[in-house]
Amino acid sequence: MDKLSFIGLWDAYSGLLTETQQEITNLYFNLDLTVSEIAKEKGISRQAVSECLKGCKAQLEEYEDKLRLFGRIRKAGDGIADAAKWADSFAEAHPEHAAEVCELKKILQRG
Repeated sequence: MDKLSFIGLWDAYSGLLTETQQEITNLYFNLDLTVSEIAKEKGISRQAVSECLKGCKAQLEEYEDKLRLFGRIRKAGDGIADAAKWADSFAEAHPEHAAEVCELKKILQRG
C-alpha cells in the first residue's frame, strides 16, 4: 500500500485504532518522522514501531475490505469534482446564470 492510500484509510478509520496506534501512525505518515525518531520519542524499540505500523496497515485494510467507507468517500469526491466541472461548462454556455452557478460551487466545496 502506498503512503497516499494509507493516509486515506487512516483518515477514514483512525478512530478505530487504539490511542497508541493513532499516535504512532500519525507521527509516521502525517508528520513524516522516521521509525527511529518515533522509537526514540516513544521510548520503545524500532522493531516495536515497525510492527505497530505493519499491524495498523493490515488492520486499516481489513476495515476497508469490510466497510468500504474510503471507497465511498473517494467516489463521492469524484462525483463532486464532476459536478464542479459540469457547473463550469454550464456557466460558460449560460453566463446569465453565473450567480447561481457560483452558489452551486460554494455548496459543492462545503460537501
